[in-house]
Amino acid sequence: MTASERRGVRNGEWSDPSETRAVDPESAVVVDGVRKRFGSGPEAVTAVDDVSFAIERGSVVGLLGPNGAGKTTLIKCILGMVLPDEGAVSIHGHDVSAEPRRAYAHVDAMLEGARNDYWRLTVRENLRYFATISGVDPDSVTARHDRLLDQLDLADKADEPVRKLSRGMKQKVSLASVLATESDVVFLDEPTLGLDVESSLTLRRELRRIVEARDLTVVLSSHDMDVIEDVCDRVIIMSEGRVVADDTVSNLLHRSGTGTYRVTSPDLDREVIDALEARFDVTDVERRDGRTHVEVRVDSDGFYRLVDTLRENRVTIDGVTSVARDLESVFVELTDRTNGTERGGSR
Repeated sequence: MTASERRGVRNGEWSDPSETRAVDPESAVVVDGVRKRFGSGPEAVTAVDDVSFAIERGSVVGLLGPNGAGKTTLIKCILGMVLPDEGAVSIHGHDVSAEPRRAYAHVDAMLEGARNDYWRLTVRENLRYFATISGVDPDSVTARHDRLLDQLDLADKADEPVRKLSRGMKQKVSLASVLATESDVVFLDEPTLGLDVESSLTLRRELRRIVEARDLTVVLSSHDMDVIEDVCDRVIIMSEGRVVADDTVSNLLHRSGTGTYRVTSPDLDREVIDALEARFDVTDVERRDGRTHVEVRVDSDGFYRLVDTLRENRVTIDGVTSVARDLESVFVELTDRTNGTERGGSR
């Protein structure tokens, strides 16, 4: 497979490693065969391993991965904070190595959950400051700043020093400072960190509106799967330095493959549950109302083996229901596969 091919789950199906998919050079961001190692000799660690993808202009893409998956290193390679050992990155057609000024003129970022806003300045002064250092006359974007303050529920705090704000408010100021510039490619790391539920919902809704109004391209990294589902058009999942899935949220949620089933019975005692756990991926066990409810993750063939196992153990089945998939369960399944902890078969 060449460096310009993408891997993982596409269009709801597992991709064959022999399949190829070309990268569109007109995309907002193109990552082509990026590889980064740390250390040397037998102690060397490959943090990013031949990663390639393209991000369409005006789209919101979620970048997910467990700790150590390589996503933070990859983002830093894209932003020029870390130099890759191999591969290339371009932003709006400009190679970041050959034309860094032109490439990064399009980019702003909020990394590691917060931006280094100036806490002695007011909220509005921060927006004006970051617009200025990005090369924008702050007076020319006053209307945009007023809209941002309203959209992110910061208008009442516009003239407050940032140091006096709550952690959640500071987080929103960080996001507003990024959006206050004229950058059209934005990297956001944990933008809802520290926000309460209501503020998080507001941020998701307004971020989508801002993206559509300004035709922004957003790369969003978060451990909050609700944020990813609500905001992103597409998700790239990394594990052990590689891309293991790259598809729309809808396709990932509805792709063929494994499913989770809830079995309800009064006969599911500890011995039967042990038998199930020895053969299948039992994800939850709950006892209530005199019955036991067991959730098992299996593929289509595994479902029939599950039913046979229950019969062998003389289990009276009161009900079997399919459990709706969410992005978190898909994420765990995909990263389990690549981490060598795949479950759902014989042990």
